[in-house]
Amino acid sequence: MGSNQRFSQTIESEEELRTIVGSPSKLVENKVITYLDTHCSNFISKSSFLVISTADDAGCCDASPRGDKLGFVIVLDEKHLIIPERPGNRRIDSMRNILSNPRVGLLFIIPGMEETLRVNGKATLVKDEELLEKMKVNERKPLLGIGVKVDECFIHCAKAFKRSNLWEPDSWPDKETLPSASKILSAHSKISNQKVVDILEESYTKRLY
Repeated sequence: MGSNQRFSQTIESEEELRTIVGSPSKLVENKVITYLDTHCSNFISKSSFLVISTADDAGCCDASPRGDKLGFVIVLDEKHLIIPERPGNRRIDSMRNILSNPRVGLLFIIPGMEETLRVNGKATLVKDEELLEKMKVNERKPLLGIGVKVDECFIHCAKAFKRSNLWEPDSWPDKETLPSASKILSAHSKISNQKVVDILEESYTKRLY
């Protein structure tokens, strides 16, 4: 049994895992490439949202969203891309992790498309003015860029999106029932809800770029 005592039966080896899950098909085995071909570059140019996963040198993990206009991630060549680092909450979780452990995973999403593109590689924090200049929005350059040297990339199937009906408005919960971000932040930070509402409004309207 694993170290997490909350669960009584756990998997302890890949061999045991394979007996349950099985092995991948030839299509899945062969779909991974080690560079950004024209298909991957075109996918990235149509993507307005991605998730970047990082971990520090101790293995503590983080996943963080990045979003902007279509094509906000620039493909520099078949082995390199760069992501603009816009103003955020200044926790710099992803960037601190990259400094100690450069390995990253990216999941590119195109609105309305159920397949996603996964890119894995090694990241570095970039302050090259020429590159930052190319990513200006509203005459404002990003603070930094996250450059990624690609190790592998592949299309991920649509099953998760199909199961979740993510792009189907009829399946979405009523807005009135959604969690309140301001109330959650207020409860966690011990700052009044109205103060949090004001902070969020100022951030969303004046500090996107």
